Amino acid sequence: MREGFEDDIAKFLETKRLAVVGVSRDPRHFSRVLFREFVSRGSDPVPVNPHAAEIEGRRCYACVADIDPPVEAALVMTGTPASTDHALRQCDQAGVRRVWLYKVVNDGDSHAQTLESCRLHGATVIEGYCPFMFLPGAGFIHRVHRLLMKLTGTYPL
Repeated sequence: MREGFEDDIAKFLETKRLAVVGVSRDPRHFSRVLFREFVSRGSDPVPVNPHAAEIEGRRCYACVADIDPPVEAALVMTGTPASTDHALRQCDQAGVRRVWLYKVVNDGDSHAQTLESCRLHGATVIEGYCPFMFLPGAGFIHRVHRLLMKLTGTYPL
């Protein structure tokens, strides 16, 4: 684990206004469950999906740069290497300096270059972990997931 990782996670989870990039139109999808969790905890998640006008009763944006007022952070939940890199470039261009990649979708050099560009511009990037594992009072399944990662030595904190 790199130094400061725990602090990076805490700061991200304390963020009040964040983009949820790639949130699904399907209300049963995991991204929607996580979106609703942020709402229930007092955050102001902003949905980003170019194929939806509204999600969970909130205006949906086609890209991060369109969000007004701007967000402080972005949770990227896209499903392909190309869409992940596209979302990272959007965050970088919009000046979003806290980014959480839910599932790392890595397509090699292009992905590494995109991450490096974000970091060179001052972004903190958290890669690959489920935010539920770090939320206080998380549900049973998330606590089990956290425990399993701790037992296998893959938990980052």
